[in-house]
Amino acid sequence: MTELKRIIKAGFINFKRGGSVSAAAVLQVINTLAVIVTIILLQAVLYSSLDVIRNKVDVTIYFNVGASESKIMFLRESLLKLPEVASVSYTSSEEVLKLFRERHQNDYPTIAALDEIGENPLGATLNIKTKEISQYENIANFLKSDNALVSGSSDIINHSNYYDNKLVIEKLNAIISGARRLGFLLTLYLVISAIIITYNTIRLTIFISKEEIGVMRLVGASKMRVRGPFMIEGAIYGVISSILILLLFWPITAWLGRNMTLFLGLNLYDYYLSNFLQIFAIILLSGILLGVISSFLAVRKYLNK
Repeated sequence: MTELKRIIKAGFINFKRGGSVSAAAVLQVINTLAVIVTIILLQAVLYSSLDVIRNKVDVTIYFNVGASESKIMFLRESLLKLPEVASVSYTSSEEVLKLFRERHQNDYPTIAALDEIGENPLGATLNIKTKEISQYENIANFLKSDNALVSGSSDIINHSNYYDNKLVIEKLNAIISGARRLGFLLTLYLVISAIIITYNTIRLTIFISKEEIGVMRLVGASKMRVRGPFMIEGAIYGVISSILILLLFWPITAWLGRNMTLFLGLNLYDYYLSNFLQIFAIILLSGILLGVISSFLAVRKYLNK
């Protein structure tokens, strides 16, 4: 414990003594953490946009006029048991007719034709939403199968619009998958670039102390006794940078939330506040690890001489 206290104290002394060099290292860690926070916010915007797209995609089953409601509800319960299905909403034939009239209220020939028929020519529908866009084909295959859950439904189903919309669904699925892969690769590139720059900055701060490291090794100091203060110094860089970057992004996200919500599709300020603890934990851990690991690797070069 005594040795640990000395190492921690030496780390704070190194940080204070560094002056402008320590400030430069903190600034570089801030830049790295700013990249990480920006990536977190951009991913939130990306996934929010993808969710909007996904929620607009669905498959509707159209039933024959006069189809038994009990059979329709049985099919609905069967669909809800599938792991791919997120929701199944039922619309009665009367509601379908009402919605049709509202949609075509300015189309006088169509409304006149409906009035001329005198009865409801439209059947009930089931609207299906899956958890992933790629899963709609599984639902279509399920409806065509001889599964006991769908037996007896073929005589009441008129058609589903999956095959009408198949091309659009497949394109949207490809766009979402591509966006996720691109987001991951871009994130990886930016994080690696920022880490390399930070490592080089901290290595320069330790280079100033290379003679001190040599003297400590000559008098018999252990590797941990030499390395420890610099690792503590790196952790201090991380803690200070984490606090500053979180305070910096507070007004930035507030401005974006007021002015860019319609454009981004997500209120970044609300997202930042609601996920503040998670973001704080990620940034603090990233900052400390970045400073400690960079210091550990940078000192190793001089310990091995």
